[in-house]
This record gives sequence, structure tokens and C-alpha cells, in this order.
Amino acid sequence: MNAHTKKRQMLTRMLLRSIVRGRGRTLAALLAITVAAAAATAMLNLFVDVQAKLHTEFRNYGANVIIVAKDGESLPTNALSKVESTIGGRGLAVPFAYVVARTASGRAVVVAGTDFFAVQKLDHWWSVSAWPEGAQQALLGARAAQSLGVSGQPFSLSFQGKTIQLFPAGTLQTGASEDSRIYISLSDFEKWTGVETSTIEAAVPGSPAEIDAGIRKLTQALPSADVRPIRQIMAGEANVLGKTRSTMLYSAILIIATAALCLLATLIGWVYDRRRDFAIMKALGASSTMVNSFFAGEATLLGIAGATVGFAFGIGAAIWIGHASFHTAVIPRFGVFPVVLLGSVLVSLASALLPILLLQQVQPATILRGE
Repeated sequence: MNAHTKKRQMLTRMLLRSIVRGRGRTLAALLAITVAAAAATAMLNLFVDVQAKLHTEFRNYGANVIIVAKDGESLPTNALSKVESTIGGRGLAVPFAYVVARTASGRAVVVAGTDFFAVQKLDHWWSVSAWPEGAQQALLGARAAQSLGVSGQPFSLSFQGKTIQLFPAGTLQTGASEDSRIYISLSDFEKWTGVETSTIEAAVPGSPAEIDAGIRKLTQALPSADVRPIRQIMAGEANVLGKTRSTMLYSAILIIATAALCLLATLIGWVYDRRRDFAIMKALGASSTMVNSFFAGEATLLGIAGATVGFAFGIGAAIWIGHASFHTAVIPRFGVFPVVLLGSVLVSLASALLPILLLQQVQPATILRGE
């Protein structure tokens, strides 16, 4: 066994003995680190989980990007496939085509052709009494149904001399412009009017930055179209996520700073109580580097132990907060453990800097004489 190995084993025994002998100080320091690690774990776990849930909830509000043909023209025939391939399997895209038709009494009404199956997945927030399931069935906006006086009876619409007979399947109410329209299947719409898709509404997943990147890709894929975000959705999502991030970040920083101050006070008291031990080590030939490494090693061990225990408590706290405050299950995010572990060790070492400086001032002769 070489001298380096013997020195490492001796240092390990001294570390363990020091921690065991100073149980009171050790437990106080461990408690401070555990509290900081638990707070960081809970906040990080909540932020990651809540952010994922908020992204999902905002997707339920419908599209966040709209692709419109320029100058009132139709989009290219392969526009929908290009949009779907650009946003990948994570997003949704729904085609729309619009014309202004007239009823048998000559009243003008906006008619939209769309893919009802895709709309049901994209626009969860639409209030629909019943969705069309067959050919020539229509979904009537609440205001359009009231204005046209349609009450479950078949009715006809005409566009450029072509007439189509429709059967009401259900009514739609959103509180927006959709209430004034009549929706039919895109296949029926194109056969009747000959007008192709002019608008695609898309739900691009991800953070606001990822959505902006998706918009740039869509613009490159469809240079002849106008691609723009729906600002209300984008701004609302960014605002909510920003406030959530700030609240959790500031709370975590405050708790960690308080725990770091408690740890600093504990370590300073630890150095004061054991100044005679450190004086003996120096008197026996231990260098300042070795003494400092010994103390930093104790702080590192405390950081690792506190991170491990605090992570377990933090996961439990995050689950409880999720049920109590958000009324939803919070999924444990074990991926945050390396961040918590590294942060705990760094906080422990940072809190040990001042005590290490105090160790530099330990004079063996003065301490051992009892002065």
C-alpha cells in the first residue's frame, strides 16, 4: 500500500470520525442543506410538471399559428402535407375554406369547409351539440342558426349558381366569429363551390421560442403563404409561463439563501469548536491545503447527503402541493436530481469558503498554549 493510498484512507477515517463526533453540528448543517435541497427539488419538479401541463392546456385553446393564402388565393394543393411534416407528429393542422353563400331567401351567410375530425382534436373549447357524421350534414353557428331560422329542417344554399341541400347535425357556440358561420365537410364544400383550402390553422407545440422557430420553418416551406402567430394565445402562454417561472425561481432562491446562511453560521461555529483539532493537525505537519481539503470534504459529504434526503422530501412536497394547490397529480421528475445534487454541493462549498479562510488564521502554537 503506497503512501498516497494510506493518506487517503486516513483522511477518510478522519472525515467520518469528525462527522460522528460532532453530531449536533453535523445534524444542524445537514438539516440546512436538506431544507435547501427539498425546496429546490419541489420548485423544479413543480415548474417542469406545471409547464408541461400548461403547454397542454394552452393547446386545448386551439391553434396558435395561422397560414393564410395571399391576395385571397388558394393555398398550394400540398400545403396541408407540408405543414404537417414541418410541425411533426406533435402538432395539429386543420384546413379551412370560406365562401359567402346565400340562402333560398337571399340572405348572405359565411360557409366554411373543414375536416371535422381534425377540428374536434384541435378545438376542444368549441361547444358543439352534435358533430356532423355524414355527407351534406352541417354544423350551424348559434347566431347563424337563429338568423336563418333553421330549426332542424333541411335547407339549401347557393354559390355562383350552384345549390347544395344541407341537413343540420348540431349547433356551435364559441362566443366568437364561428357563431355566425355554417360549417360543412371540406369534400362537400369543394364539390359544391370548387374553392380549395385558403386557410390552415395549426397548433405548434413547444415553448414560445420553439413556436417562433416553427413559424420560420413554415414560412420557408410555404413562401407563397402568409404565416403568422395568433398573438392572444402566444402572449397569454408566455405571460403565464413567465410569471410561474419567476414565482418559483424567486421562492427557491429565497429559501436556498436562508438555508445557506444557516449553514454558514453552523460551519463557522464548527470551525471555532474544533480549532484545537485543526491546530494539532498543522502541528503534526499537515499542510494548509490538506486542512482545507479536509474541511471542504466534510462540506461536500454534507452536500451529497443533504441533496439525497432533500430530494426525497422535495418530491413528496411537490406531489402534495400539486394536489392541494393545482388539484392535479404531479409526476416526479427524477431528471432534476443531478441539478439538485450539484447545487447542494456548490452551496455547501460556497458556505465553507469563509470558514476555510478562518482556518488559514489558525496558529498552532497560540491555540495549543490555550491563548
